[in-house]
Amino acid sequence: MSIAIQPSILGYISKGIALCGSEQLLDAMEAFDFACVYSDRHPITVDLLLLIKAVALFNANHHDEARRRVQALGSAYQCSDILPCRVVNLYLFVHLAIIAFEDGQYSEAADRLSECIPCVTDLFSRGALFEPRLKIFTVLFGWDLDSLWQTVNQTRCEAFFRADRLIEAVKSHQYMMGIIHEDDKDNHLEWSTVSGRLAFKRNCIACCVAKGDEAVAAGNHEKVIELYSAAIALDSSRESLFAHRSKANLERNFYVEALHDAEKVIELNPSSFLGYELKHAALRGGHRYDDAIEAFKTMLLKSDDAPDVQIRKLRQQYVSPSDVEDSIRQAVDAHLEKAPLRLLNTSTGRICNREAQIKAFMESTEYKEILPSSVTCAPLQTKPIQEAVAKYFSWVMLSHRWEAKEPLLHDIQDKDVYDLGPVGTMLKLQTFCKLARNAGHHWAWSDTCCIDQNNNVELQRSVNSMFVWYRESVLTIVYLSDVPPSSTFGALANSAWNTRGWTVQEFLAPNVILFYRNDWSLYLNDHSPNHKESFAIMKELQDSTGINAQALVAFRPGMTGAREKLQWASTRATTLQEDIAYSLFGIFGVHLPVIYGETKQNALGRLLQEVVARSGDITALDWAGTSSQFNSCLPADISSYKLPPCASPFLSEGQMQMSVASLQNATVAELALTLYTRLDSLSPPRFANCRLRLPCITFPITEVRRSRGQGQESSFTYYVKAGGLQDLSITTEARLVQFSPERPAKQTFLLVRPWDRSDLSLPDFADDQSVAARSIPWSHGPIDSVSQSRPSRFINRLGQPFGALLPAQQRGWKYQNSESHSRALRLLVRIGQPFGALLLVQHGGEYKRIASDNNIIARVRDVAAVRDMMDVRTLEIL
Repeated sequence: MSIAIQPSILGYISKGIALCGSEQLLDAMEAFDFACVYSDRHPITVDLLLLIKAVALFNANHHDEARRRVQALGSAYQCSDILPCRVVNLYLFVHLAIIAFEDGQYSEAADRLSECIPCVTDLFSRGALFEPRLKIFTVLFGWDLDSLWQTVNQTRCEAFFRADRLIEAVKSHQYMMGIIHEDDKDNHLEWSTVSGRLAFKRNCIACCVAKGDEAVAAGNHEKVIELYSAAIALDSSRESLFAHRSKANLERNFYVEALHDAEKVIELNPSSFLGYELKHAALRGGHRYDDAIEAFKTMLLKSDDAPDVQIRKLRQQYVSPSDVEDSIRQAVDAHLEKAPLRLLNTSTGRICNREAQIKAFMESTEYKEILPSSVTCAPLQTKPIQEAVAKYFSWVMLSHRWEAKEPLLHDIQDKDVYDLGPVGTMLKLQTFCKLARNAGHHWAWSDTCCIDQNNNVELQRSVNSMFVWYRESVLTIVYLSDVPPSSTFGALANSAWNTRGWTVQEFLAPNVILFYRNDWSLYLNDHSPNHKESFAIMKELQDSTGINAQALVAFRPGMTGAREKLQWASTRATTLQEDIAYSLFGIFGVHLPVIYGETKQNALGRLLQEVVARSGDITALDWAGTSSQFNSCLPADISSYKLPPCASPFLSEGQMQMSVASLQNATVAELALTLYTRLDSLSPPRFANCRLRLPCITFPITEVRRSRGQGQESSFTYYVKAGGLQDLSITTEARLVQFSPERPAKQTFLLVRPWDRSDLSLPDFADDQSVAARSIPWSHGPIDSVSQSRPSRFINRLGQPFGALLPAQQRGWKYQNSESHSRALRLLVRIGQPFGALLLVQHGGEYKRIASDNNIIARVRDVAAVRDMMDVRTLEIL
């Protein structure tokens, strides 16, 4: 109607827009063309008409055509001011994104809006969207250009959120809030918090937290951190968000970041138990142990004062630091009971007494790690504490042969051994300490400088504890100063180290040992972690020392097998004569006074006296050599044990049965039982004040006659007759009194069989299959004569009735107690075997051993003549 009355540009524009709206595109285009007639061909007006025409097409859902026209117009703009074209193109693009959003295509909408952001931000920041000339689009199409920037950004945030692209949604929100003016922020905050279209901020945080929890369950801590960081970016006033992110950072070992979040939790809530718990964990992980403990103490205070009952219950999950400190100290004290009194600190090179060792530990990282790690789990776990203490205080022992000018304690006291001149034995000490340090051990011990040789109390304690120190060491390093780098198999056996008395316990006691040549290269180039597992090295030691393989690898100290242990030491030498006895204290497991200056006879006598007195083992009396002034039944020198022990021959089971059968006489059996009872009632041997009370079977000597034709020889042979024994000869350097029944001696002479209670149940035969080597490949025979058990089937036989052991035709002979008689007759057969006898001469009511320089082998004349063996008594021997 307006066109009919008065044709105008505005009228035709309105007509064209209306026709586009009714899908009459051809008529609409014609109306827009008529509008150009009334534009006076003004370029700006024409261009504006073309833009209006494109927008109308867009509104008619001809989006592509409309945008093509706008872009073409922008390229061929007739004036320099292209702002309207940019704004129209932008608005149409934004409208396409909003259409995608409304159609549920959120990811596409978000991407489209992101493309618009640079342009709309530029126009918004310059105020271009508010120019009056653009108002015509508001009039004609209802465009809201004033809020276009806000619409684009808010819709983009919503699109990312609905597309489940939470991180991008949060970044979009942060971008928007960073651009807008402070005066306008309230409007945006209102949208993003409470009354906005979807309460974006609240919902986005909730989704970040939910997905963060899912990531925690999946162990994806990187995603956890990302999601909680996004939530924190939206709201940094929630302590729970920082707590969650702190936990995730702890899981990824990001301790600095975890600590920052923990402190933020505390800042937001100073009474937060969780905040201090996280702070403790972060500080502990970052090795700030002192600060960690302070945080932990504060945490405990917060839990004690917390109004929340659940928080107070959490307190029960933790251990008081003071309780942990007490447990650590107990573990340290218990461990150091078996440790050397002084040790070299392999890091500082300084000698440390017990107090200095503990001080170093209290200042160490290891201690600071134990304390915060132990407080977090109640009840207190002591095993990890003990393991950590044992690891820190583990020490390495040196075994070597002393050389000239070894560094003593006063040479290194208050000095760094690494700073001292690296020559001679000091170089040996330095290299040893470096080896221990490089192996990861804090402490090292050498007998040269770790004992105060002038302190008798310390010296005595060290000698008595040395075996334990070697046994408890984490490693023993053996330095062979006379074994060159080019050495081959056999050099260890020929080393002077292998001749020394102290080195016996130094290779028996340790569980782990390594042998080094004089250039500190491993012997035989054997790089295994423990040379006790080396076939070649252990075989060489076994062959050269005579010590069986089992004892070399897994020696157990104690009294068992005393004679064998004494034989091991019989070829060894020590610089100080007393040390040969002292070096055996640990092997026998005895603690005795160390009295430097006493004679070797006295030192060895005190040791043997202790062995016999405590164990009742008389094998220590089995030797040949010069008698000791300590007691005539003990040797003056350890070398007296070189010869193999006198051992009665073993009988096979068949031989035993035949021998028992030959003693079928009832009288013999009854007398055998009487003898058995007498022997069974004897007390074990005992020492007191250098006097030996020795239970034995005695045989009085009736005649001693020297062999004819002997003159000035150094030794003499004597023919001896004794009641109940076969005639025998004795060769000795001693001059014996000759006598006979016709010319009796003034003194009483006896040949005695020392009695050991274990003989009552020892087997009588050897079973070759019973002593097979137990998993020691280099063993040539019985692997453990020290601790070897007897065949169980023999012990079972001992419990059988005697008749079961007799031939079938003899089983009719019964005894009131056949089992007892069986044991007695077996004992009688054993007594009938050859034995090592002691020759004693009486002095008043006491006796003294003589002619000890050679073994005396005796044998009963007739095993059935039991009465000849009935002189069973305990003699006191000087």
